[in-house]
Amino acid sequence: MLSKELYPFNPKQISIHGHSLSYIDEGEGSAVVMLHGNPTWSFYYRNLALFLKSSHRVIVPDHMGCGLSDKPQDYPYTLKTHIDNLEFLLNELNLERITLVVHDWGGAIGMGYAVRHPEHIDKLVVLNTAAFRSTHIPFRISICRWPVIGPLIVRGLNGFALPAVSMAVTRKMAPDVAAGYLAPYESWSNRIAILRFVQDIPLSSSHPSWDTLVEVEQGLVKLKDKPMLILWGGRDFCFTRHFYEEWLKRFPKAVSHFFDDAGHYVLEDAADLILPEINKFL
Repeated sequence: MLSKELYPFNPKQISIHGHSLSYIDEGEGSAVVMLHGNPTWSFYYRNLALFLKSSHRVIVPDHMGCGLSDKPQDYPYTLKTHIDNLEFLLNELNLERITLVVHDWGGAIGMGYAVRHPEHIDKLVVLNTAAFRSTHIPFRISICRWPVIGPLIVRGLNGFALPAVSMAVTRKMAPDVAAGYLAPYESWSNRIAILRFVQDIPLSSSHPSWDTLVEVEQGLVKLKDKPMLILWGGRDFCFTRHFYEEWLKRFPKAVSHFFDDAGHYVLEDAADLILPEINKFL
């Protein structure tokens, strides 16, 4: 059940190749585009969107298959497709300059757009994510990629989104917040993109999304002079300190804050500290 008090937005819809993509578009001013990961949706950014919409235009899409977007069953849920969809949306909105806020899969997707169009990027905010190759993958995620067992765990038992509401945070979620995260993923068919995201993690050169990720990684140099703010949850079991240090190595001029007691859903655990930092950065 999705609480209107927690998610007081009126999302818009755009059709991309016959499928509806949902997105928040509220406020006025310089545009801030926020990109979620897996297994979340625009709900992850609800507090930041509410915080900024009085001074900025906030745009928060649900990737295809996620949140309030359509969940087609026979669809190319690949990194390239998600980047293409973001590009289509932002082109339709005719945005000249944006600040990108990225988390989890939103990092590879957002940076994928950014390296295609560095001229449209004003600033970057990075939250527990990656946009470069790595062989680091927790076993609990790895088993969700196994044939037969993976679909049963992720789609049948809800064994990815459901555990995340406790495993991705260090502060216990309120029941209505946890329900909000899970609301769009209440059935086998509606959990299709959660599984496809897990399967789309490119760990070797034979993976279909490997070349796309390499292109994103190699293009990061185009963004080296963009102002960047890195805000990191230190108790993330997936995007560990290794990833944080990789970002700092690639962007040594970035402003960074490491929150020792926050988990993967860093905006849940440390919002009171993070929101003022983002506001100051903007």
